[in-house]
Amino acid sequence: MDPDNAPESDQLDALSQVFSDQLQACLEECAHGRRGLFSDVALVEDEASDRAWAEASRLRELALALQNLFAQQEKRNPLCDEFLDLCSMHGESHPGEPRLARLFLARIERGQVGTPTEEPWKPW
Repeated sequence: MDPDNAPESDQLDALSQVFSDQLQACLEECAHGRRGLFSDVALVEDEASDRAWAEASRLRELALALQNLFAQQEKRNPLCDEFLDLCSMHGESHPGEPRLARLFLARIERGQVGTPTEEPWKPW
């Protein structure tokens, strides 16, 4: 390891840990029914003020910044990558935020983050 890069690596590790801790707390809150972790898109305008979740919004911003920092060093953070992938899911087939949070928490606990969520399709 290049001694000049050691402080940057230590800072990335520290930021990754902060992200992981905050993600865990937000996922647990979301799993218990709070909405707005994976998207701040309001479905009904009247509920927009009730749904505002500042911590979740900052977590998404931190994830994007962290992903960019890792990319600059030609590295990746699987937890960050998977969280951002889940944030991009929208549509009728979306499982819903509380369920999505529970599934993501289970993957984290099993150590499956960074592995494919589905078996690769085999044509044979």
